Order: sequence, then structure tokens, then C-alpha cells
Amino acid sequence: MNKIRLKLSDLEKTWIIDIDGVIFEHNKYKSLKKGELEEPLPGIKKFFSKIPYEDKIILLTGREKKYKKITEKALKKEGIRYDLLVMDMPKGERILINDAKPDGLKTAYAINLKRNEGLKNVDYKIKYKKKM
Repeated sequence: MNKIRLKLSDLEKTWIIDIDGVIFEHNKYKSLKKGELEEPLPGIKKFFSKIPYEDKIILLTGREKKYKKITEKALKKEGIRYDLLVMDMPKGERILINDAKPDGLKTAYAINLKRNEGLKNVDYKIKYKKKM
């Protein structure tokens, strides 16, 4: 897969990221032995470490709520920060709708990754400066 490079503003952002197949291997949590935790896919730690502290991170997953503690424990162990964890999401499409800024700044992006590829091929650079 080719590298995906986003050119983003320096405004604070909201990151909405799926867990299964993006952060951790899809459905791996179902086959773990007692005491085992999931390992992140390639590029996850690096990607998350670059997200500014001021930004908000929402993690989504179709996992049932009964897996919440083990999911939180794995995220914490790997140093993956988030502001909101949403469990029991539907298995179908996730649709993001937002309005563009009057100056033309795009305010929504969607990236479809190959399952279990991780974020090794996704990068972003701050390009646009916010106007005062």
C-alpha cells in the first residue's frame, strides 16, 4: 500500500479510530489465553505518540462491553491514550459528516485501511496555519 499523508491545519483535532484491524489484530482478543494482552499492529505507537495532547481521541470497536476491561488494559499497557472508548458499535460502515470551514479547510477525512495493516503507512503533517 502507498503511504497516506494528510496535510492538516494546526487547529485542535478529533481523531476517531477503530480498534479491531487498525490498532490491534482483528478478533485477536477472542483467542487470548488468560493473562495475555494484545500487541499493537505496526506503526501504532509511533502514530499515537505524534498526536498532540490537546487533540481528542475517540476509539471505536464492535467488541461487546464484556471485553472493556481487557481492552482498556491492553491500551494502557501499550501507552495508547484516548479520551473516549465506545464499545458495541455496529459491524457495518462508519460515516463521518462534518462541515467545511468558510476558508475552504476540509474538516473531515476518512481512510480505509487493509485489515491488520496498522498505521505504518499513515502519516500527517501540519500544513495550514489557523487564522486569528
